[in-house]
Amino acid sequence: MEEENKNQTAKPKKANSFMKNVLILMFAQIMVKVLGLVYKFVITNFDGFGDTGLGYYSAGYQIYSLLLALSSIGIPSVISKLVSERVAIDDTKGAQRIFKICMTFFVSLGIVLSLALFFGAEYIATAIFNVPDTKYVMQVLAPAIAFVAASAVFRGYFAGLNDMKPTSYSQIIEQFLNCVLSITFVYALLGKEPYIMAAGGNLSTTLAILLTFVYLIAYYKKKKLNVDYTKKSPEEELKWTQLLKKILIISIPVTISSIISVVNPLIDSATVSRCIQSAFANMYPIKEELEAFAMSKTGILSKVDTLVNLPTAINVAFSTALVPAVSSAIAKGDHETASKRMTFSVFASLLIVLPCTAGFIALAQPILNLIYPAANNGAEVLMIFSIPMIFIALNQTINGGLYGINKTYVPAIALAIGAFLKFVLNIILISNPHIEIMGAGISSIICQVVAFVICFTTLSRHIKIKFKLGRMIIAPVIAASFMGVCTYFINQGLNTFVGNAISTIVSIILGAIIYVVTIFALKILSKEDILMIPFGTKIYHFLEKIGLYKTKLED
Repeated sequence: MEEENKNQTAKPKKANSFMKNVLILMFAQIMVKVLGLVYKFVITNFDGFGDTGLGYYSAGYQIYSLLLALSSIGIPSVISKLVSERVAIDDTKGAQRIFKICMTFFVSLGIVLSLALFFGAEYIATAIFNVPDTKYVMQVLAPAIAFVAASAVFRGYFAGLNDMKPTSYSQIIEQFLNCVLSITFVYALLGKEPYIMAAGGNLSTTLAILLTFVYLIAYYKKKKLNVDYTKKSPEEELKWTQLLKKILIISIPVTISSIISVVNPLIDSATVSRCIQSAFANMYPIKEELEAFAMSKTGILSKVDTLVNLPTAINVAFSTALVPAVSSAIAKGDHETASKRMTFSVFASLLIVLPCTAGFIALAQPILNLIYPAANNGAEVLMIFSIPMIFIALNQTINGGLYGINKTYVPAIALAIGAFLKFVLNIILISNPHIEIMGAGISSIICQVVAFVICFTTLSRHIKIKFKLGRMIIAPVIAASFMGVCTYFINQGLNTFVGNAISTIVSIILGAIIYVVTIFALKILSKEDILMIPFGTKIYHFLEKIGLYKTKLED
């Protein structure tokens, strides 16, 4: 009986620990994306920058992101998985050895890629975008790759130790500095050509990353593992090269997935630039004007990406926290915990992203008017891009589970198939002047749906996802749709009395309240779901008092 009570109290603690990590990461992602939105809002509305400057800014940044994926983006997940597995069996010596090998290898790779981008920028700018002036953006970003690679190893190491604070704090510090410096540099370059201002804006990224790296070194010195070197580690029997091979076997598929995930925006940037120039060549006989027009279309996609990336970035918290949580549970043979966390995370991803999709569709133009008053084109593009956002969020969460059970190659294969379809469809659709950049949204829907089907099917064979169709899918869709309709009419009504800014902000706030109330009214969240949330016990008691939930609730 005592043993049973211990187990019952241990489970909420585990759940709270998992949700605490999720919330820490969520807060960081919200701050990062809000700050990103702030500086893009400011610089896009600067006179002479606009969609064209944003096009140069994002085109060069896409190449940087691709090389970043090679050296770092998938690495925290891999390191957190390996370190958490070692720590779960009290092998601190092995965990520390993995960290050191990863740091040496990935920093070296980062340095090579930094040099490659700096010296190859001119060729890439001409060969991929057919816009030579994008080279300046790439050159100022090049040094950042090596420092991001090192930072990624630190973040993965601490995630494996179940400490999400350095990841969260470092991301917030980096984006805050990036926000302040971007605005400062672009403002200082007002009156220059848009590509010069864009390069100045991206120089801030490199400086912000360098300063954040200093913070991570200081945190590591204080919080690194206390290693017991007297204990024998199973990793000791492996040579340096053997252990690196083991790390690469896991990291290469994850890295490929990361590359493909950033290839999709790159496919958009490259195909939009070339296909728009091809489709509208007769309308713009002067090459410079045609290039500027193509960059303005690329800039619209960048604005839309910034907005739709906010909900998916918040959702990254689940996929990041899932990798060590699932890996640790599987290492201990606790398949029930792995199943519960996976099911809850997929469900929570839906609850987060569905209202955002409905909101973007209902308020696309008012949102663009609010955030980009000097460059507010692209409402239809925002509407269509909000649909693949649902599947991007689900894929992120599912991929976290797949990494946790060593199925790292599945997301890579799924995304590769999706990216190929996207590339082909982009060329066909964007080259049609009647469809143009809307084609990028259509291809994104198909790409993400295909990837989702492959990944979800594979995961469900290894981890039981206990989904209830009515409560977990149909009811959230109804709640989000109801909220979207209400928000649209609220905005239309308010517009007759107040300006766009107030009506949009009030509509968003009221929409969020309507959605939350609808969720509880429809009892979409079970008692167990509510108790998983921090302060869940108090929330549930309150819902009992007002009569929405009963004590003996059948989940």
